[in-house]
Amino acid sequence: MGDQPGTITARGAIAREPGQPAAIEEFTIEAPGPGEARVRLLASGVCHTDLSAKNGVFGTEGFPFLLGHEGAAVVEDIGEGVTNVKPGDHVILAWRAPCGVCRFCRAGKLQFCASSLNAEKRMRTMDGVTLQPVLGIGTFCTHTLVHAKQCIPYPAELPPEPMSLIGCGVMTGVGAALYSAKVEPGSSVAVFGCGGVGDSVIMGAKLAGATTIIGVDLDPRKLAWAKEFGATHTVNPRDGDPVAAIKEITGGFGVNYSFEAVGRPETTMQAMFCKDLAGTCIIIGVAGPASVLPELPLGKFFDVGGITRPSWYGDCLPSRDFPILTAWYQQGKLDLDRVVTKTISLDEAEEGFHAMERGETLRSVITF
Repeated sequence: MGDQPGTITARGAIAREPGQPAAIEEFTIEAPGPGEARVRLLASGVCHTDLSAKNGVFGTEGFPFLLGHEGAAVVEDIGEGVTNVKPGDHVILAWRAPCGVCRFCRAGKLQFCASSLNAEKRMRTMDGVTLQPVLGIGTFCTHTLVHAKQCIPYPAELPPEPMSLIGCGVMTGVGAALYSAKVEPGSSVAVFGCGGVGDSVIMGAKLAGATTIIGVDLDPRKLAWAKEFGATHTVNPRDGDPVAAIKEITGGFGVNYSFEAVGRPETTMQAMFCKDLAGTCIIIGVAGPASVLPELPLGKFFDVGGITRPSWYGDCLPSRDFPILTAWYQQGKLDLDRVVTKTISLDEAEEGFHAMERGETLRSVITF
């Protein structure tokens, strides 16, 4: 089969089988169709969601995957009808782009869009297999194809490494604090899991004016990082019951807002039970379908009271919120440089996953 006009060859990390290491392969990308953009990657964060997708945690269908979904890029080519970006623009890639016409968008709830915009699947391996880009983007690669509405411009003079992280982990955490929980000034917060997302929750809670921010993690190194991002207290569950420790810090009541950024049943239960009666528990960590909560009698929900709910992408609107977070970075209100633990090459992507599993990084960032 001959290449279509405008087709290019790119290079990226492709996961062909669940649980197996990703291989760096060449693949082809057709010219962008109507409403689409082909972009050249500048930087991509290594997020735990990609590791889960590679390992089949969310199911074994959809392979081969083009990994990556946190990216900063330069627009190289656009399809017919694209007006929001042009070639040469520096953009942060969003894995959700509201369609504007589904039942939620029509009701003004764009953050719940049921038909998020993506490019047509026209990226293929060299042996002709259609690639599935993770979360509709695919950023562990030199180039990718996205819907133009997934491209949010940012000032070209800013470094792409921290900008890439706004595309998922940072926005998810900051948005969970500001939008999902609506943290109020003077309130108390507990964050379970002080990785890249959890520390972004801490930064968001600090921006919102919380005065007690408790970081909870098993790793002393991550607890030290949490304090650098704004945690006023830290709790290590190895030292005893974290729920009891959190209640002691808050005068016996529990926190106004708790956040679970791990994706485990145990930490989810702890986040639910460490909050005050009228408190809010936000679940961010994505657990696999095999993860189940321990037996929880319905009456216990009256004990935890308040609100318990998941947060999906921090309930954000990328076109509105990415520029806000970019401005906060420029103003020194978001310490995104500190989230970038190390920069690596595309060939080191698999090692980036291993470093994350060992707890050595908040974010490894692939640079191109």
